[in-house]
Amino acid sequence: MRRSRSTSEACRRILETADRLFYQDGIRAVGIDRIIAEAEVAKMTLYAHFSSKDDLIVAVLEYREKCMLEFFRAAMERHGKRKKDRLLAFFAALKELLESPGFRGCAFQNAAVELADPAHAGAMFVRDHKKRFSDLLRGFVEESVGGPAAKLVPAIALLVEGAIVTAVIHGAPDVADVARDAALKLIKDWKGA
Repeated sequence: MRRSRSTSEACRRILETADRLFYQDGIRAVGIDRIIAEAEVAKMTLYAHFSSKDDLIVAVLEYREKCMLEFFRAAMERHGKRKKDRLLAFFAALKELLESPGFRGCAFQNAAVELADPAHAGAMFVRDHKKRFSDLLRGFVEESVGGPAAKLVPAIALLVEGAIVTAVIHGAPDVADVARDAALKLIKDWKGA
């Protein structure tokens, strides 16, 4: 069970360090001692904020979700301010993410694979995150195309997830353009039906 946590400087360093290391090297490969050393905190300090590594994993996933939402908000603002352009702005932001230095895929996909146990609190957070992500995508589709097009969101979400995996495998951020074009074709075909 997660303890009450202040937003102290030490807690922030622990979260940022664990997030970086989990993403870079994997959740299971990174031990608490390494996080403590790189965050430059005492073991007692870490355990004052997080009761276990599992508690820290969930907190890092929450932290990562907030960071990703902020990234997409800022990137989409740069790529399109009009509501009807929201879906295109999303795909431009996605490409920006895929082009970022050190990109190793979706931290949530990676966590789901590593944690494996569907009952793990981190795996449950990932499922909830993907639902929230789908809801966010639904909003972009509805703003861009209209409410009835929301039924296309599961297919568009699969295009996005597939683009992320493919970008990692092939080192090709242009797959965001392929996913965008496929999503636009789905929408065009749906409108024409």
